[in-house]
Amino acid sequence: MAVALGTGSKDSNGRRRRRAQPMHEINVTPMVDVMLVLLIVFMVAAPLLTVGVPVDLPKTKAQAMSGDTEPLTITIQQDGTVFLQETVIDVEELAPKLEAIAENGYDQRIYVRGDEAVDYGRVMKVMGRLNRAGYRRVALITDPDQ
Repeated sequence: MAVALGTGSKDSNGRRRRRAQPMHEINVTPMVDVMLVLLIVFMVAAPLLTVGVPVDLPKTKAQAMSGDTEPLTITIQQDGTVFLQETVIDVEELAPKLEAIAENGYDQRIYVRGDEAVDYGRVMKVMGRLNRAGYRRVALITDPDQ
């Protein structure tokens, strides 16, 4: 049994062929795919993270307001419970807490989200406290009327 060594590894000129070297570049395609999926997940989830207190807002045909920063939001639920952002708060404690939180002082816009079924007097009581504390930029939040 005869074995010819090296005959299959030469090219047509009789020179030895070099072995193919492994690639040293990183394949970024799988990483880009994962990043795009994460981007889509965060784009879908971001609107759900704005305010976590569920209320049925009244419907209006008003224009949507735009803003770059996260607003200070006061929510009044159907049973009259008042929330500052996502924390339950007593109406009497509202002004001192806002003074501690407000970044721009009295010029910061404060959004009031009142449930559709909540008593109008309860919403006005909260807005009166804000006005008495010196906050003049108070906006009522509604859902767009379809």
